[in-house]
Amino acid sequence: MKVIAIFAVILAVALAAPQGRDADAQVVRADIDNIGVGGYRYSYETSNGLSSDEQGEIKNEGREDETLVVRGQFSYVGPDGVTYTVTYIADENGFQPQGAHIPQN
Repeated sequence: MKVIAIFAVILAVALAAPQGRDADAQVVRADIDNIGVGGYRYSYETSNGLSSDEQGEIKNEGREDETLVVRGQFSYVGPDGVTYTVTYIADENGFQPQGAHIPQN
């Protein structure tokens, strides 16, 4: 029984490993600005078509209704070869994504 369980775990790990171009992806650009005061900003791009930009800032700092407001976007190439882009805001109203491929209410 232990042999079967060990084999199943090894098989699952092997199947979960990145395949094709994702396995060889490298970071081609990365910018990070986070001094820990008032907000942050980062962006990156990888050789397999992933990219992301995000910035966060504190709204109403020091008040009872203080909140972190995050704005950003990310893009990736889907299995169909199409580049998908999602823009978003996350604030006191929750995570609000937008993209051509995301159904609207």
